[in-house]
Amino acid sequence: MIRVPGQPAGRLTAAWRHCVGTGRLDLALRRDYQESLELLQREIGFRHIRGHGLLSDGMGVHRPHDWRGTRRVRHSFTYVDQVVDAYLELGVRPFLELGFMPAELASGEQTVFWWRGNVTPPRSHREWAELVRAVLAHLVDRYGPAEVRTWPIEVWNEPDLPEFWQGADERAYHRLYEATAHAVKEVDAELQVGGPALSPAADGWLERFAEFAERRRVPVDFVSRHAYTSGPAQHVPFGVHQTLAPAGALLDQFAAPRRALEGTALGGVPVHITEFNSSYRPDNPVHDTAFHAAYLAPVVAAGGDLADSFSYWTFSDVFEETGVPTALFHGGFGLLTHRQVRKPAYHLYAFMARMGEDLLARGDDHLVTRHPDGRVTVLAWAPVDPTGATPGPDRHALRLSVPVSGGSGGDRGEVFLRRSSVDEERGNAYAAWRHMGSPRSPRPRQIDVLHEAAEPARDHRRLTADGGRVDLPLTLGRHEVTLVELTPVDDETPPWWDERRLLGGQAP
Repeated sequence: MIRVPGQPAGRLTAAWRHCVGTGRLDLALRRDYQESLELLQREIGFRHIRGHGLLSDGMGVHRPHDWRGTRRVRHSFTYVDQVVDAYLELGVRPFLELGFMPAELASGEQTVFWWRGNVTPPRSHREWAELVRAVLAHLVDRYGPAEVRTWPIEVWNEPDLPEFWQGADERAYHRLYEATAHAVKEVDAELQVGGPALSPAADGWLERFAEFAERRRVPVDFVSRHAYTSGPAQHVPFGVHQTLAPAGALLDQFAAPRRALEGTALGGVPVHITEFNSSYRPDNPVHDTAFHAAYLAPVVAAGGDLADSFSYWTFSDVFEETGVPTALFHGGFGLLTHRQVRKPAYHLYAFMARMGEDLLARGDDHLVTRHPDGRVTVLAWAPVDPTGATPGPDRHALRLSVPVSGGSGGDRGEVFLRRSSVDEERGNAYAAWRHMGSPRSPRPRQIDVLHEAAEPARDHRRLTADGGRVDLPLTLGRHEVTLVELTPVDDETPPWWDERRLLGGQAP
């Protein structure tokens, strides 16, 4: 029996919902994308959204032309305005990533992804700085300086990897960052600029970035890096399989920037994990499973102690880095598939959105919070075996003594229990899809069945409080994540009501 304290140990931070990732930004113009984001914001409510491609050719911002023998540049914001307007209407703000390089400004032809984002330095840092100034000046003019000051501005993506920055040239990145940061501050000194958006493999980059920033007196308002726990890809047609480190390795990566920067000029600046997931591949079936939700639960529950934000990569499978997906379930990063089918990891985040602000207890398999109105919420999860050597335990038992208050019965009153669960079969559309025969393009009726299968299992009952506490025994199935909400009962049943007389009988 674990006795949950009656007094809060602190506040549950909102770092888990501060930001979420997305596919390249021009995908936001699509109907499926916007319907998915609307659902996400209604049921979870992220604060910011980050994706690649703001300056890539797909957004059409950088438009050079010749006029009377002179090269000029016209900056077009047609798509930028549509994307940002849609975000703000849904209550989510941009976390701007400045990249990739427009082809007409690029110094080379190296690209990344199916959609060919150019990853070479600019051939003119002056023209690049003009592009940055033009974009931010337009955003400040359209949305107001107070609004845009709340949007973090990140310079590039994973420059320590040669796939994302030509030659992983550190000095070239520092030059790009310096030109960009000064251009940002020239628009408005209070805009937030940072980087370097490092991959988990970066070695020494962050420390050298801090030295460079101090030496060159370059503004850095936050630092950013990414976190993944998967090993090398084992390729199969249209997919991969990978080993995974224990989920605690993600928390170690969240904590790494503050340790690395301690004692440097950047010690104490906000730390944003602008991408995290188990696998770094958008075609790994692990993302679709109940295992994945249980694997990530302790990370989502505790990550806010280590970083100012940690952004799940990504909210939707409307995502095309390796090409157009060939099946509804294809191992995509998304919390949602195409057509808004919720995955088990989606429910983990939806459960977190129903947690309270007062943190009462946190353990290896549970998180307990309280709302201002007295409701107590318990998030619990079954342990997983990330090695794949075992399927994980069939059952996981947890017993809590939970403080409750209020209600018409006082300390000896009753409590309404609402429990929502996802596991290997319940709240698991992926399992239903597999039972269907894994249809690549489900028919409308099958889509309806998958939406139905994605609904969490629910249980409702009453518990009796004794001394202001309820005994809460929980038995979780394999890879189960469950949310229990406890609300004091104000019983308004009339005194003449008697369930025993429903069929017209007499009271005994």
